[in-house]
Amino acid sequence: QVQLVESGGGSVQAGGSLRLSCAASGYTYSGGCMGWFRQAPGKAREGVARIRADFGTTDYAGSVKGRFTISQDTAQNTLYLHMDSLTPEDTAMYSCARVLCGTWNSVDWGQGTQVTVSS
Repeated sequence: QVQLVESGGGSVQAGGSLRLSCAASGYTYSGGCMGWFRQAPGKAREGVARIRADFGTTDYAGSVKGRFTISQDTAQNTLYLHMDSLTPEDTAMYSCARVLCGTWNSVDWGQGTQVTVSS
């Protein structure tokens, strides 16, 4: 059974940093692609970053490019999102998901972890 468990969210001041983790199990991690998503109140769900689990190729939404870094530890089947220079606009529920490679279409997803950035 596929399971994705996010952790690392919390409250931080503007300009601060957080690292989110996503522990994956129940499938062959290196066989697909992974992504981070976020949804703020009143806003649509947004794809933030994605990575090819096999090759490590990454892609980012323009709103976070240069501030966020997606990475992984394939030996531990763990996905990360390191967030720097956070602003209140980054406040959202962040979730990880398996995605169809080359798309933002989720196949499986976790429950999410809340990130709150105060000004």
